[in-house]
Amino acid sequence: MRKSFTKITSGLAVAAALVSMTALAEEEGVMNGDPANGKKIFTEGKGAAPACMTCHGATGWGMEAMGAPRLNNLGFPYIVKQLTDLAEGRRTPSGAGAVMPLFAQQLTPQDRRDVSAYVNSLPLDPKDLSDMQAIKDGGQPIGTRYKGEILVKFGVSGKVSACMSCHGYNGRGAAPVFPVIGEQKYTYLVNQLHNWRDESRTNDPYGMMRAIAKKLSDEDILDAATYLATAPRTTEGNTRVPNTTR
Repeated sequence: MRKSFTKITSGLAVAAALVSMTALAEEEGVMNGDPANGKKIFTEGKGAAPACMTCHGATGWGMEAMGAPRLNNLGFPYIVKQLTDLAEGRRTPSGAGAVMPLFAQQLTPQDRRDVSAYVNSLPLDPKDLSDMQAIKDGGQPIGTRYKGEILVKFGVSGKVSACMSCHGYNGRGAAPVFPVIGEQKYTYLVNQLHNWRDESRTNDPYGMMRAIAKKLSDEDILDAATYLATAPRTTEGNTRVPNTTR
């Protein structure tokens, strides 16, 4: 009886947290940005911040060599939140991303919404997916794709839940709370999962990603990232690519 009660109260707590997260995301992420101004910042920069496309590419699909993530169609509320967290010190990346807090501080709250609106309006044409063979040939370790697919779709019993439980089928995202992780850059996925695991990144709502990542081995991280980096946006039995504009 006590175990059942504990499960029920735990489930209610998670449900309440998700409702709270959704409300917050909707409040902060109302699509009220100006894509025209966002395009100007993305292509020309502002103040000490260079053009976003310098590192994230002209189409917002990121750059593998720099570890720069895809921004294209990740979800408006998510991009707004990340830029705000960077500007206000809640997210402090390492490596090439260490410059992002300074860059984000050059943007007003409205600028952040504008940039987010622009990258969320870019054509969803994945011509720049991670080249897994090139990554492997370059000496960077990659995982086993089928193992990653199992982890993404089903999780591991008694260890970790499926990625799609929150991020949707093949990581296509579940707006307004959970971002797209499918077709994200491989190097970025690996880096962020490590950052969640060692808690060098801590801006996840309610510590959800940190709790998940702590249960992942190095092999799990490589496997999941390998699958997600090129995960198809279609589902079994349905070859129609969904409208994922957010």
